[in-house]
Amino acid sequence: MISHRDTLISDEIKEQQFVCDLEKCKGACCVEGELGAPLEDNELEILHEIYDKVEPYLSEEGKQAIAAQGKYVFDRDGDFSTPTLNGKECAYAVYDEQGILKCGIEQAHQAGKINFQKPISCHLYPVRISKHKDYDAVNYSHWHICDDACVLGEHLKVPVYKFVKEALVRKYGEEWYAALEKLIEEDS
Repeated sequence: MISHRDTLISDEIKEQQFVCDLEKCKGACCVEGELGAPLEDNELEILHEIYDKVEPYLSEEGKQAIAAQGKYVFDRDGDFSTPTLNGKECAYAVYDEQGILKCGIEQAHQAGKINFQKPISCHLYPVRISKHKDYDAVNYSHWHICDDACVLGEHLKVPVYKFVKEALVRKYGEEWYAALEKLIEEDS
């Protein structure tokens, strides 16, 4: 474990290799599981503010699910998450021409319609953060649907913390990330 400021980071973050292989998994993380993407409290208001600009990038089924369930739901784990279609794919996910699931929020961002990229939990994946009273636990979440990403990461020699660098910087800042890199290099 790495203790870094107000975070406790699992060793797998530096040891596990990972690079998403969308050609193989087709965005399975947007459809597998029983809950939508975890949301932070500040993201709830953001979803309300941006929805009208995101809506054109969503599927009809996604729009219907959001109209019925809301822009976010209070899930059975006692947290907020994105609504889903029939307890599966995220209502904000859309299939592209190659059958790969993409985030409608992120597509609106890439088109310059909004400043919000996507929920931080999605951006950080395969890293999951558990909030505790005095610290955040930053862990690698291994899931069989990402086996191809582990193979590609090993081939390219990209550890998880480097794969999710942009998301970690977004979450904790440039200075935090630079200090993490230094800790990992010193430990190697």
